Amino acid sequence: MSLARYALRRLLLGVAQVVAVTTLVFVLTEALPGDAAVVLAGDIPDEERIAQIRHALELDRPAAERWAGWLAGLARGDLGVSLVSGRPVSGVLADGLPPTLVLAGLTLLLLVPISVAAGVTAAVRQGGPLDRVLTTVTVGLYSIPEFALGVVLVAVFAVRLGWFPPTAVGAPPNLLQEPALLVLPVAVLLARPVCSISRLVRAGLIDALGSGYVAHAGRLGLPRGRVILTHALPNALTPAVQQLARTTDWLLGGVIVVESVFVIPGLGTLLNDSVAARDIPVIQALCVLFATTTVAVNLVADLVAYRLAPRSLA
Repeated sequence: MSLARYALRRLLLGVAQVVAVTTLVFVLTEALPGDAAVVLAGDIPDEERIAQIRHALELDRPAAERWAGWLAGLARGDLGVSLVSGRPVSGVLADGLPPTLVLAGLTLLLLVPISVAAGVTAAVRQGGPLDRVLTTVTVGLYSIPEFALGVVLVAVFAVRLGWFPPTAVGAPPNLLQEPALLVLPVAVLLARPVCSISRLVRAGLIDALGSGYVAHAGRLGLPRGRVILTHALPNALTPAVQQLARTTDWLLGGVIVVESVFVIPGLGTLLNDSVAARDIPVIQALCVLFATTTVAVNLVADLVAYRLAPRSLA
């Protein structure tokens, strides 16, 4: 199967997945307990005030009509209006997006080289002391939940040693202006994916180094470093690339936890606040954004994996 045909098939599947997720998100948000009109009416609401708010927000329309209108709005790029602030949802998301992009971007930027380097180092020294140390550390670190790891890092490196700020309270809008704020959150986000991806790279590279084509390349007199990087590593990276896509799914959830622990005003914090306030349009928009990101990243990962080893996905 050609790469173009495979890409088209995966793209159509991705579009269908996004449509299914948007419908599921609407159904689930409709099932949330409580009433947004009651929340917005204040501490001592009266029935007339609640009815006026429900009518203004079109909450008195049938769910099927609101679902159809929401899908039509999504097709036009209209995410609706926040029930709490009255602002366009797109503007609300734009305010929370930069901190989340900084966290996720730095994590992915560091994740690939660290994971590949650790996996290759362990594989070429299979069975040696360094391999055993790396394997032990990755297995132990992977078992620690993100929330617990974040609390421990704050207690040790922020509270006890005072090396880094414990939270982002009072930080500037651009977190890159204070890099020290990002050290602990990024470390928490990196911990588990580095462990899983480096172990996949190690296992894949060990298998590749024992294959016939790598042995043949060695018999031709090619330098060992070139054999590893040019012949063995591309095949070893195929499962790691797919795991990287799955890591992105995890990263979206991990960002929510990390932003809560370190009080970072990103999309994760926005989601928590929106659920508490029952701000349905914002919740729906965030879920659609996360779903679309997941589908897009998995599509790119599948194409990269197909390019590295076409037979593995054909």
